[in-house]
Amino acid sequence: MAKAIMIQGTMSNAGKSLIAAGLCRIFKQDGYRVAPFKSQNMALNSFITEEGLEMGRAQVMQAEAAGIKPSVLMNPILLKPTNDVGSQVIVNGEVLGTMSARDYFRYKKELVPQVKKAYDTLASEYDIIVIEGAGSPAEINLKEEDIVNMGMAKMANAPVLLVGDIDRGGVFAQLLGTISLLEDDEKNMVKGMIINKFRGDKTILDPGVKMLEEKSGIPVVGVAPYLNIQVEDEDSLTERFSGNREADLIDIAVIRIPRISNFTDFNALEVIPGVSLRYVKNVQELKNPDMIILPGTKNTMEDLLWMRQNGLEAAILKQADQGKIIFGVCGGYQMLGQTLSDPEGVEAGGEIKGMGLLPMDTVFKENKTRTRVTGTFREIKGPLSLLSGTELEGYEIHMGTTSLSDGAESLVKISDQVTGTARLDGAYRDNVYGSYVHGIFDKEEVAKKIVEAIGAKKGIDVSEMNSVDFTQFKETQYDLLAQGLREHLDMEKIYKILEAGA
Repeated sequence: MAKAIMIQGTMSNAGKSLIAAGLCRIFKQDGYRVAPFKSQNMALNSFITEEGLEMGRAQVMQAEAAGIKPSVLMNPILLKPTNDVGSQVIVNGEVLGTMSARDYFRYKKELVPQVKKAYDTLASEYDIIVIEGAGSPAEINLKEEDIVNMGMAKMANAPVLLVGDIDRGGVFAQLLGTISLLEDDEKNMVKGMIINKFRGDKTILDPGVKMLEEKSGIPVVGVAPYLNIQVEDEDSLTERFSGNREADLIDIAVIRIPRISNFTDFNALEVIPGVSLRYVKNVQELKNPDMIILPGTKNTMEDLLWMRQNGLEAAILKQADQGKIIFGVCGGYQMLGQTLSDPEGVEAGGEIKGMGLLPMDTVFKENKTRTRVTGTFREIKGPLSLLSGTELEGYEIHMGTTSLSDGAESLVKISDQVTGTARLDGAYRDNVYGSYVHGIFDKEEVAKKIVEAIGAKKGIDVSEMNSVDFTQFKETQYDLLAQGLREHLDMEKIYKILEAGA
């Protein structure tokens, strides 16, 4: 069975996912077969495996860092929030149902055998498992029947490295406070602490590190710097949403709807020099972009109503009327149609008008489409006609079906990699485009032609704006992450912790 090490945090967004990914890369570079694991993930960013099963993107990113294919064994439970008090519960890649937070809290102990089976299967196939916790192990109201933090560490007999975020302040209180709220047997499992996201002169920090070690009796195994690494984010705590607000040569605005999902769809556009990809949540931030993207969402109808109420829908319709490129992905694609109907109460129930930019109608149903696809853009017209014949790949995750009316043409022809069937997807009319395919921009040629098309429309030279092979770009980022952690973590001590176990 594999050796295990677990990364827990003092809070959400302390950097657990990134530290875990960096360790996966380091162990891989050192010649070990390594896999990531997170028993329970709560996020709207998800991924479809080759088998057509759904899992959290954080473990996909970590699997990429480890140089292996993603598997639902790495994330047996995925919770996708549907509202403030409930989530869709996905077990082993398939929808179990939708539960309130209270109902899930009572039910989760029933899932322990599923978690253990997934972990044991992975542990039998790899040398090292890097386990990621969720939130904080000191959530004292949630500790009963815990299956994701100390409960998981005990299941796997995994020593714990506790990560604190110095960038948000109070890192010593974070770490000491967390440890003080643990039971004695849990404290004994914490074998090291990591201070994360440090900027500045470390010698100024050293006295505090020494005092932290004295008060806790636990060594600090590293002070990791704030690494400007571009890898996929787990959820809506991403710093991407508060990033660049200035328009560049090519300016793309992504609507920051409240229940945005799979915003990783746009990372391939974001890394192109000269392209600004801005997440906007109101009319004032929208400004005058070259292209507007409506992203995926966990609740299409409610997010469309949100845009309708705050004026963004009217602003987008005005931009569309002026000839701006509008592109909808998944839920954003559904919004572009004439009607959205929910007879089975999958989302909000009832029927509402769509934005009316594409002649099509969507009906939500309980059955969830989950598959991987490859394909090509059809012969299309309008400002993105350069995409005609370009190959694409990605995946679909959606509830509901969309039927086109007269006046709309399908956008792409795809081959379903799970069923082997070929079909048409998406729609376009004039300057408005949409598709169910997540990752539709990831291929280098697709992103390149979008930039070329916008440049041609604006009459500007974009020949110096080199597109990026996004797959290779991610590989360089994982190597940079590993290099940064090697320089600032005591890997010799971490290997000793790994060998000794819990």
